[in-house]
Amino acid sequence: MSANISVMGLIFASMHDSSIIDLTKLRTMGSVPFGGRYRLIDFPLSNMVNSDIDDVGVITKSNYGSLLDHLGSGREWDLSRKNGGLHLLPPFSHVGTGIYRGRLEALAGVWEYVEHSPAEYVVLSDCDIVTTIDYRPMIRAHIESGADITVAYSKGFYDKDVNQNATLLGIGEDGMVDDVMIDPPMRGTGNLCMNTFVLSKSFLKQLVKEKMSRNQYSLSRDVLQDKAAGYRITAYEHTGYVARMDSLSSYYEANLALLNPENRNGLFKKSAPIYTKIMDNGPVRFGLESDIQNSLIADGCIIEGKVENCVLFRGVKIGKGTVVKNSVIMQNTSIGSKCSLNCVITDKDVEIVDDRVLTGSQSYPLYISKGAKI
Repeated sequence: MSANISVMGLIFASMHDSSIIDLTKLRTMGSVPFGGRYRLIDFPLSNMVNSDIDDVGVITKSNYGSLLDHLGSGREWDLSRKNGGLHLLPPFSHVGTGIYRGRLEALAGVWEYVEHSPAEYVVLSDCDIVTTIDYRPMIRAHIESGADITVAYSKGFYDKDVNQNATLLGIGEDGMVDDVMIDPPMRGTGNLCMNTFVLSKSFLKQLVKEKMSRNQYSLSRDVLQDKAAGYRITAYEHTGYVARMDSLSSYYEANLALLNPENRNGLFKKSAPIYTKIMDNGPVRFGLESDIQNSLIADGCIIEGKVENCVLFRGVKIGKGTVVKNSVIMQNTSIGSKCSLNCVITDKDVEIVDDRVLTGSQSYPLYISKGAKI
């Protein structure tokens, strides 16, 4: 980033929680585990750090205890500092419940923090998309275009019957957004909004004040779709690997997609590492009868059975004679002997006793809630 351009980042940790409610009953979207050792917030947060944005606010909503524990002081992201750094912003709104209804209301609630930042520009991001993106070219494109808002998008397949909370963009030959559709009744390839925006802080302030005075709180519906307001919105295409978490099945598919080296290399780049909380677990321990095929296995696991096409998080234990296929097994799950699991998602700290058979499907994986004993 140019020394003459100052930028702050704001991450909405709880937008779209309802999309994967099974995983967000006890946590925010941002703290949902992903890929064996990460949380979803690690991706936008690391993208900001790798883009030289060192003043980042994380806007929470509810059930954010695990998020606070994960982020801590921000040391793992080099954001534990006196000037700028990582700031955890509690939920607040102007309505009776104290919980904001949309991005604009959330911004109004934390505006004092935003106001005190010396930044000229603001990058807004959600946590429902996993990707690696350099925000610096997007910020430069925004400044050069003279637009009010720049929105990132990627080309992808959309199906109303499968996808939720999707925003599709119509883009003119001049690169300006000329149509915005939210959950349209259609199926096919389109320009899918990545819920990532760049605005000047002065314009964002004007926008928040104006919309709140009209009791409007949704950035998508009350700003992007407000053609009468005449906002100049330009589109920025991101061509890298993108995975969207808009259902339990898409979360499942996104994890297993990492078993493909092409996808894994597209997401995890040496030039732009994804940082996360360090746990200092021991190495994986394989039993004499273990059999591992095409799987991602995090540190601290003890495997004495067969694992095929799976993502195993830290500290997972798999007993003798057990076969686990096509599954996502989260941290500290213990699976006994002579079990059979196929197309299963276990949350953290699940205990599965001996001789259990659990089967889901690729379209409808079987989910076992946190701390359950079966």
